[in-house]
Amino acid sequence: MTKDHIDKKRAQAAFNKASVSYEEAAVLQKHVLGEMFLRLKLLKINPEIILDLGCGPGNAGPDLKATYKPRDLIYLDFAYDMLKKAEQKNKDHFLKSFSNKTSQQFICADMEAIPLSEGSIDMIWSNLSLQWCNHLDQVFTQIGKILKHNGLFIFSTFGPSTLHELRASLASFSKHSHVNQFIDMHDIGDALVGCGFSDPVLDVDLYTLTYSTFKDIMYDLKHIGARNALEGRAKGMTGKSFLYQLEKSYETYRTDEKLPASYEVVYGHAWKVNKPLDESSVVKFYPKQ
Repeated sequence: MTKDHIDKKRAQAAFNKASVSYEEAAVLQKHVLGEMFLRLKLLKINPEIILDLGCGPGNAGPDLKATYKPRDLIYLDFAYDMLKKAEQKNKDHFLKSFSNKTSQQFICADMEAIPLSEGSIDMIWSNLSLQWCNHLDQVFTQIGKILKHNGLFIFSTFGPSTLHELRASLASFSKHSHVNQFIDMHDIGDALVGCGFSDPVLDVDLYTLTYSTFKDIMYDLKHIGARNALEGRAKGMTGKSFLYQLEKSYETYRTDEKLPASYEVVYGHAWKVNKPLDESSVVKFYPKQ
């Protein structure tokens, strides 16, 4: 599974900077979080130790604590300023909930090098963060190692149709990569099986956000930290002339006085089972109708 390489230092810097503005701009991210909880309610699990992998500002924490009352809830993110936001939000919530005995930990680390013990986690939750890893198989392998037997991995991530309008607009006049690549749902499912997970189930939803101006689109992307962090990106190509060309090309998508920004969100879950998978272990895909 190959994709353009992400410059992690640049991505970290973007998310650190966006930690101040993320909450206001992350409309889709909050909606997807709610959708993940709806899917989670269908699964029978009572986890004592939960890892929020790529936690961002920690928006999932209050509901994870209220739903499961885990003994331990671990927040992990590679952007220190985002992690501090998560700590502040969830420490405040924790103090208001005197009946909640959950112990909380906040770890600044890359999901491609998770510093947790083997077989130590009951459930791993990851909302729209996997797209920022370079080696998905490596991440899945690590997740499989730190999950306990019958542990659950539940996640969402962006699929390849995400921001297709922006990608096509850029390609109309530039040969360089300016938008991060996203992995197809079927490839994600195959990777889960290849890394030893059992009974993977994946589905996809398509969302379209609409904006009055192109500047509004770029504003939202900037303020959720979604900047171009590709190592092969063109440098010095964000001047007025470049942005004018980009806006002019993007305007061809305007409909009913609005500009669309499309997102393909892949939802999935799978189980850690400490035994070889037999031939009946297949991925279940539920594409959007």
